[in-house]
Amino acid sequence: RKPQEGDIVTFTLHRFEPTTKAGMRKIPADLDLPFDTFGTLQLELYGGNYLPELHDVLSDMTPEETLQGVIIDPRRGEWDHRMEYKLPAAKMGTSLDSLNVSVGATMRLKGGKKCTITDMTGDFWICDGNDPLAGVVFEVDVTLEGVEEGPSLGWEFSEGNGTATGEKYQVATFALGCFWGGELAYQRVPGVISTRVGYTQGDTLNPTYKQVSSGNSGHTEAIQVIYDPSKVTYKSLVQLGLNRLGDNIYILNQVGNDRGTQYRHGIYYHNNMQRKIAEEILLEYGSRNDKREVMTELKAASSFYIAEEYHQQYLMKGGQSAKKDAEETIRCYG
Repeated sequence: RKPQEGDIVTFTLHRFEPTTKAGMRKIPADLDLPFDTFGTLQLELYGGNYLPELHDVLSDMTPEETLQGVIIDPRRGEWDHRMEYKLPAAKMGTSLDSLNVSVGATMRLKGGKKCTITDMTGDFWICDGNDPLAGVVFEVDVTLEGVEEGPSLGWEFSEGNGTATGEKYQVATFALGCFWGGELAYQRVPGVISTRVGYTQGDTLNPTYKQVSSGNSGHTEAIQVIYDPSKVTYKSLVQLGLNRLGDNIYILNQVGNDRGTQYRHGIYYHNNMQRKIAEEILLEYGSRNDKREVMTELKAASSFYIAEEYHQQYLMKGGQSAKKDAEETIRCYG
């Protein structure tokens, strides 16, 4: 059958070649895409991840079907030549350590505008303020390998251990402060199929970011993960989140500079198996030499409200790598 929204789709990318719309711009020689573009991959159909048009293509395929030369638009807008800035090389050489600046480096101009250096060979440095994928499309060869039912999203706590249902894929929910960085960390984990960010453990129905960020709705920013337990364990997912928190584990309602109940950290179990694993890990943190009290809350999963679209995969959209096993430092604010 053809995939439906929420299905787990396995597919192979044989070719993923960037090109331009009607030759609008030159493809940067160092274009480094922030997602995997070759080999056998998985995603949750229309459940986040990259390239909405890829989801559209896969939704109209049948297992073992191969399509060649499909054009996929990343929807990053048109390239605007007015956002390509010329910066006098002589002036730049005196205001910056030019030996430590190279093509591909990112700069901020007056007014806070961010641009990427694309040329340093002439009397002017060229700095492009467009999105790196503006005006770019991809020509793709893809095979749909298989379609499986995904877990029931919106899962709240159930008494089962998560395996009795017979579902191959499981859901985990974590709060780690600002949800952007935590989501990118989980995107990079092999065995994680999809991620989304949202709001949980509050009282207001269908809260907005504005309501949550005020601290008045009772919610905390959270990350929901669909994963394959045969490839990644729940324990390792919990440990990843706690590693990101560091000593913030022992601080109430704060992660780094983000303070308030909307940034409180927590593990929200969907079944008793997850609860037991998380309890054991948190107990170990609390029994370390200084025996500080762990402030990471452990509660049953409750309603999860998906955040606004612009928050989803925010750092990946900004160019930070979401490739599996990527090791680059995660910058939480761009």
